[in-house]
Amino acid sequence: MQARNRQLAFFLFVWAVAAGWLVFCGGCQIAGLFAVAGSPTHREQRLTAEYDITEPEGQSILVLVDQPIGLDDNTNLAFYVTKAFNDYLKARVRIPSEDIISYDKLSRFRFANPDFSLSGPEQIGAALGADLVVFVMLDDYRLKQLPQNGYQKGFLAVRAELIDCATGKRLWPQSDLTRAVKVGFELEKAGPIVASVHLAAAAAHCTLRYLYDCPKTRFKIAEDRTGVSWTGWN
Repeated sequence: MQARNRQLAFFLFVWAVAAGWLVFCGGCQIAGLFAVAGSPTHREQRLTAEYDITEPEGQSILVLVDQPIGLDDNTNLAFYVTKAFNDYLKARVRIPSEDIISYDKLSRFRFANPDFSLSGPEQIGAALGADLVVFVMLDDYRLKQLPQNGYQKGFLAVRAELIDCATGKRLWPQSDLTRAVKVGFELEKAGPIVASVHLAAAAAHCTLRYLYDCPKTRFKIAEDRTGVSWTGWN
């Protein structure tokens, strides 16, 4: 019994010292301890979107890709880029599938309207029931076969903007007319289709990462070549 009393007395003594220390530290320091304990880990940290495409919920989004005549006419880049952007919106940005205008719907509309190329992005988006248009312009695409057996390097340059269909106003970027993105890889053993898919996926990430709160650890990818001139790829 005496041993148990001594244990209880020791416990009460430790508790009293701890309580006194907390009172001495003050409420601000206590709040600070809780703030640190509840702060996100490095893996959970996110970079604030330049424009949050997820707000408000339920907005319908069209990805519209412009592939100029003469830019690798043998490769349907517009399809690969559109699919990559749509897939990224669903998988990473968490936009529901029903809020994304499909490439098939866009294609049917294109073929049914001979003056499609004369319409602005916001007009096309509105006609398809979209609230927002991610307008992507393809500027450059190149694949170069390397001396090594089956290996090649690839490069894709795009410009993008986000447009409000109701007003025709550009919502993003705010400081420039468009956001220029360059992606590429220096060594890959793949054919032109796989290379196109690879580059399209990289371009989708490097564009859409600004339109939602992107995890900090995912923001930068190896394929990002924005700011690197083409001379570095010859």
